[in-house]
Amino acid sequence: MTAKQDFPKYERLCKENDIQALFAKGEGFSVYPFRVIVFYRRDKERPVTVRLLVSVSKKRFHHAFKRNRVKRLMREAWRKNKAPLYEICQRDNISLDVALVYTATLIHSYQEMLDKTHKAVDEIVKRHEKHRQAAR
Repeated sequence: MTAKQDFPKYERLCKENDIQALFAKGEGFSVYPFRVIVFYRRDKERPVTVRLLVSVSKKRFHHAFKRNRVKRLMREAWRKNKAPLYEICQRDNISLDVALVYTATLIHSYQEMLDKTHKAVDEIVKRHEKHRQAAR
């Protein structure tokens, strides 16, 4: 089964309380040009999902059109690479909240964003598997 490659509204992290919980309790690591923060949830009320928060600093990109361009590239790269996360979420019956914070000062190409997002997703899966093995 192949995962759907869309990015609907329910996969976007929007609520302030959820964002605060992500940054307060989440685990972070860096995959240049991203800072990745991951928070695992086990909610009985909510369906199993992977939600994303995209952040680009106004300090690094003063013009909104540049920030918006970077965010579009990040969301598109995420949309193409999120399938392995859905597989582990379905298998372990958990939900993931992920923040991708862009830390570079230059706009990278789409192909670079795609490659780095793929690395970030692989790192999330690897860390989850390590955590899962330690819990047994």
